[in-house]
Amino acid sequence: MKLVYLAASAAVWSICAFTKQAETPKTAVLTNLAVATADQKAVVVSKEDAVKRGEYLVTIMGCADCHAPKKMTPQGPAPDMDRFLSGHNSSQPLGTFDKSILKTGEWVVFNGQSTAFAGPWGMSFAANLTPDATGIGSWSFEQFNTAMRKGKFKGLENSRPLMPPMPWFNYVNMADEDMRAIFAYLKSIKPVSNVVPSYIPPAP
Repeated sequence: MKLVYLAASAAVWSICAFTKQAETPKTAVLTNLAVATADQKAVVVSKEDAVKRGEYLVTIMGCADCHAPKKMTPQGPAPDMDRFLSGHNSSQPLGTFDKSILKTGEWVVFNGQSTAFAGPWGMSFAANLTPDATGIGSWSFEQFNTAMRKGKFKGLENSRPLMPPMPWFNYVNMADEDMRAIFAYLKSIKPVSNVVPSYIPPAP
């Protein structure tokens, strides 16, 4: 009987010992995951990573299609990197076109740089997105967020709406971290002094 008791005790002790050993790695794994998660969050919010993410987003969203003046290349018009994202070049003449076609509501006209646009809404110009004083140099993130999510000129609540073809409504549900990344990138690029012409309402 004593032998049976000793054998049972040994079995119980073995089970407890192995259970504790099995639990230890789980705790270690959970701790490591927590550390890894913390490290990942630190990387995501780092300025360098945010700027890189912002550059990626600005590129795939095609912001330069309208906001960058163009240079002619063998492959056709390409963004002028010396004036990248500086908006419509105010030093270039607009040229003329038959404005009567706009009254039909069936036509929209782009200039050759794709930085000036005429349609039933009037004439609008691509904004200067560089961190110069004539661009978004003095803007806060809150202003940028308001412009992108609410379509407000200069990001001011009481200002006029942003004019077509700015597709601000596509960005209403953008993740906050992506919006901040875009803003961080725009604040990091070369500032270009360029006062973009004011919006021109449609003729009566």
